[in-house]
Amino acid sequence: MNSLKPVGIIGTGSYLPEKVLTNKDLETMVDTTDEWIVSRTGIRERRIAAEEQASSDLAVEAGRRALEAAGVTADQLDLIIVATVTPDMMFPATACLLQDRLGAKRAAAFDLSAACSGFLYGIATATQFIQSGMYRYALVVGVDCLSRITNWEDRNTCVLFGDGAGAVVLGPVEEGRGFLSFELGADGSGGDLLKQPAGGSRMPASRHTVDERLHTISMAGREVFKFAVRVMGNAAEEALSKAGMTKEDIDFLVPHQANIRIIDAAVKRFGLSEEKVIVNLDRFGNMSSASIPVALDEAVHQGRIKKGDTLVLVGFGGGLTWGAAVLKWSMDT
Repeated sequence: MNSLKPVGIIGTGSYLPEKVLTNKDLETMVDTTDEWIVSRTGIRERRIAAEEQASSDLAVEAGRRALEAAGVTADQLDLIIVATVTPDMMFPATACLLQDRLGAKRAAAFDLSAACSGFLYGIATATQFIQSGMYRYALVVGVDCLSRITNWEDRNTCVLFGDGAGAVVLGPVEEGRGFLSFELGADGSGGDLLKQPAGGSRMPASRHTVDERLHTISMAGREVFKFAVRVMGNAAEEALSKAGMTKEDIDFLVPHQANIRIIDAAVKRFGLSEEKVIVNLDRFGNMSSASIPVALDEAVHQGRIKKGDTLVLVGFGGGLTWGAAVLKWSMDT
């Protein structure tokens, strides 16, 4: 990648719904306790979209903030990619709805589905368009309203998920900065471990699918946990190797915010101090494709990330999928 045009993040933004759902709230909904949730996941609360809000509503706010931070106008955008598993509707793409609301009339737009790995797949895809010279500016948004596909009677899954949107603007950066490598992967044989069974062409909506809650998230938690612990470390190491770096070069790790025990396993593997790991899942839970960009935007606004820092973004998701990116930070903070 170093022989191609350098591409990096030149603006970040995020949006979280106002409603907060705490573990104490969940105690009144299902058979669970705050202590049980915190000890097993690290999550204390999560955000829930308002009844009238859809994924595009969250995405437009995050996108506007990222554009403002980048100093790029909507009509300068060449490409919009929205990573989501909870689109407003099956079609048109949520990215097209976002394009219209932003006024980005020049931009091509499409959705990308890779579950919680979607944001990483999205930035890897957008980077290629800019490196090739085909486009100059791209907006990548990770957004999900997982509350819409959560079974609130399933105590094993409903405690995990929240809603939110995170966005980045990608563009040319100075030599030696920006994305240095990507590692993407998939194992479709594990597709049944994490899925939304109904709603597609295999199992269209019917009275049966609604009654059986087949439009909600189904997860084999133990198997997904084992997969995540293994693949998070492997993907990050592979991305570092491609960039000619080692774990000693990491200034910040920005992991997918799924479970504190999964994050702790990666931290232990890389021997990182607490200060080098961006974690916010205690306040937001697992927001799928929004988790990494929201955590990144928060760290940027806190002034933690400085120009020249080396970041590793890494995540996993349904598919099963995984991804990692290594970048040298190019923004002044």
